Amino acid sequence: MAVKDQSARAGRGSRLLLGAAFIGAGVNHFVSPRAYEAIVPPQLKDQAKPVVQVSGWAEIAGGVGVLVPATRRLAGWWLVALLIAVFPANIHMARTPERFAKIPRWALLARLPLQPLMIWWTLRATRR
Repeated sequence: MAVKDQSARAGRGSRLLLGAAFIGAGVNHFVSPRAYEAIVPPQLKDQAKPVVQVSGWAEIAGGVGVLVPATRRLAGWWLVALLIAVFPANIHMARTPERFAKIPRWALLARLPLQPLMIWWTLRATRR
């Protein structure tokens, strides 16, 4: 019984942390929009501001959805789709490090394998 309680507590903690991380990241899109606009891939540069706003709202909605049991599973899939959709920005940053001189090269490269880990965490935290 204690192991089951511990597992349930860990699951709640993971969901809370995941939801808070996405809500915080989404809010940050509005607090520091220029930082996010700078990483929008060149193909979308003309729409950088709305792209950043939409992705910010999408992160906030997904993060809130993770915290609500009735929407948790759908929010998980929503966030997985979002993580896949924004992955080109990570590739863009890794391929053009000269445009992001304030960020160490290792950090730009580390973002690439972190995306699948975020997807794994999201799926795990939002499963039934």
